[in-house]
Amino acid sequence: MKNSSAELPRDYDTWPPAQNKRQAILNAAADVFAEEGFGGASIDAIAARAGVSRQTIYNQLGDKDNLFKVVVAEITDRSSAGFFRVLDTFPVTPQDIETELTQFSAQLLRKAICDPNGRWLRKVVETEGARFPELFETWKEYGPGKKYPAIAARLAQLAHGGYLEIDDPALAARQYMALLATDLRYDQQIGRQTPESEIDQMAANATRTFLRAFTPKR
Repeated sequence: MKNSSAELPRDYDTWPPAQNKRQAILNAAADVFAEEGFGGASIDAIAARAGVSRQTIYNQLGDKDNLFKVVVAEITDRSSAGFFRVLDTFPVTPQDIETELTQFSAQLLRKAICDPNGRWLRKVVETEGARFPELFETWKEYGPGKKYPAIAARLAQLAHGGYLEIDDPALAARQYMALLATDLRYDQQIGRQTPESEIDQMAANATRTFLRAFTPKR
């Protein structure tokens, strides 16, 4: 995606470097599909953006339908990988649960929700999901299908350690993610880049509200 914000670090708005023709095509296709939608995107436009010929695209990745499927699958994989890298920092034995969970929440927003892969997927799911529901089976498997259970497992660890009081970790995970992403998704829907300071505040607000609901009553 094009970098249109001076408020977010540049690496949140770039795709992997186009080190070969295939990656150049995928990067270009991701941009064109996001800008024009599947119906408005053309192989000619993607070829021009990638600096390759139409035939090169067909040789490397097939027709537009298959190219779209490959782009969705690869971006889903990258988004999932980013999420699980952040999840490795989840504070399962915190000294200060509010501070440490707020820091984790801010990183989750920045690296797994604000990142270009997550933004691209949400935008394309909204615009093309009804037209191509079968294309998003991979997204559902690697997105909500794995992310929410992973968060639920970490919350269950906190409950087992006495840090939280949770009867249904799966429900708590969905509520946590909803609290975390609500304001950010509104910004994304209206095309506003969220400043760094606001991301920190969103994380703090979401964490505080979540802990109010699930901190054990002494």
